[in-house]
Amino acid sequence: MPYTADTRRQPPSRDELRNRIPGWGADLDPADRPSVPRERHEPTGARWDFPERQPEDSPRERSREHAFLTPVFGTTAPLHGLSGAIRRFAYRRYSEGQTPHWLLLLAGDRVDAWESHLRSLATGRPDNPVTQTGILAEPGHRPLSSRFGRNRADLKHAWMDPVIVGGPWAAAAVLAWVGARKLLTSPPAAS
Repeated sequence: MPYTADTRRQPPSRDELRNRIPGWGADLDPADRPSVPRERHEPTGARWDFPERQPEDSPRERSREHAFLTPVFGTTAPLHGLSGAIRRFAYRRYSEGQTPHWLLLLAGDRVDAWESHLRSLATGRPDNPVTQTGILAEPGHRPLSSRFGRNRADLKHAWMDPVIVGGPWAAAAVLAWVGARKLLTSPPAAS
């Protein structure tokens, strides 16, 4: 638990740091600091040493580097489903400094997008990929001149966008067609 008062490892002494790091502590003496005449060390007006903690109603994901959550945290998008399990695993298993942590969070986002598409299908008002991706607005707003010659960073992955956005819908349409075809061509059950 690195950020609490009961940490066993003590910070190095000033003399040890001064010997190890050239120029360390050059500004410790106020006479050596050019900002001293303007520096102010006024109290902040806070009536607490540590802010009151927000109650944690349900278990939250937390970094392995920190002993506890920040005093205030977001609760508008709680983790749910398979995407939530992937994100919880990323926080439980890997440090924030490791690549698998972030790759798992990206995978969780992709799975969350699929989950929301499936939920929209179940509501009877599915997402409309043609109008909601802006593909119909593209031809009327200079599609070529807005992309080329302007050093846009998204040109590197622009070729993937139709596959990522339209691919799942095309796969779902093919699966629905294959399933309907099997249902229609299967022989009737004998009674």
